Amino acid sequence: MVKSKAVLVLADGTTYRGFSFGALGTAIGEVVFNTGMTGYQEVLTDPSYTGQIVTFTCPELGNTGVNHEDQESDRPQVKGVIARNVTFTPSSWRSEQSLPDYLKANQIIAIGGVDTRALTRKLRSAGAMNGAISTEILETEALLEQIRSLPPMEGLNLAQAVSTTKIYEWQEPTLPAWQYGNPQPGRFVVVAIDFGIKRNILRRLVSYGCRVIVVPADTPVEVILSYNPDGIFLSNGPGDPAAVEVGIKTAKSLLESQKPLFGICLGHQILGLALGGSTYKLKFGHRGLNHPCGLEETVEITSQNHGFALKGDSFDPQDTQITRLNLNDGTVAALAHTKLPIFSVQYHPEASPGPHDADYLFAQFIELMAQNRRQTT
Repeated sequence: MVKSKAVLVLADGTTYRGFSFGALGTAIGEVVFNTGMTGYQEVLTDPSYTGQIVTFTCPELGNTGVNHEDQESDRPQVKGVIARNVTFTPSSWRSEQSLPDYLKANQIIAIGGVDTRALTRKLRSAGAMNGAISTEILETEALLEQIRSLPPMEGLNLAQAVSTTKIYEWQEPTLPAWQYGNPQPGRFVVVAIDFGIKRNILRRLVSYGCRVIVVPADTPVEVILSYNPDGIFLSNGPGDPAAVEVGIKTAKSLLESQKPLFGICLGHQILGLALGGSTYKLKFGHRGLNHPCGLEETVEITSQNHGFALKGDSFDPQDTQITRLNLNDGTVAALAHTKLPIFSVQYHPEASPGPHDADYLFAQFIELMAQNRRQTT
């Protein structure tokens, strides 16, 4: 197989050369790394990765191909893909297409043959930075000119760009293999605010007995409350949480409704900002499937994907309680309000990909809605 040449250039001029296994052209974005050993298709289609070029530390990518069931959105959301070894002929009964063919069909630039261990060490020491992959511009200086024109991730409101533009109802549950229990369908009405929502979060909510109505990120509070929801969910998503000003304003107003609120990832950060906290950019972020989170004796292994975090000392402890810390670096991993039925987590309990330790959080959301319904009727 004849492979086209490709080059990866970082903002500091560091250059890696390899071969193309995706579409031809040039992609510019923030270069990050994901340490998961599985779930590359879920990562590629997760809207939280919008604007990013993802380095996979797993040494071989594409073994299981791709299929329509593992999509977290309707198409790949990443700007580009970086890998070491690539499988062009997948081996899985679920495979419908090879990874290289899938990337080509969706116009995603990808480079293989890169020493991803060295690249990851570089990003850990220097921090995530903008970069470019190209199959057409192979000179470092020419690519650096384009990289310099790309703004940093700080200050970017990417949630608005990936959010749905219309209101719709999601009815599909989790695949039977991952179904837990036998919940009563549509028992609770949940309005999910889409800042870049993953399909498997919606599936988990349906599987736990929720009627799920998905609304755009800029939906007015009056419209959200017009559905008389039992609970409101704030989704994951890309970009700088502090830049999602409409979402923060909406969350502040929803606090007054005293409805149960549940936030994941970007939704967690938006809730934290609405509660008076502040955020900052992490050096290289948390992107992987084995992050331990806990407090005292309670520990769970979690799936994470974020480049920003909440400042733990920015909250009023009389109103907001930190319920989990990331045990790798002590960053805030979960919050709960001391008086209102509100909680949020920085990690992904829907486990796609990742461990299922935190799936109980959906049951916790259900219980909050049940309690609130009993108190208001």
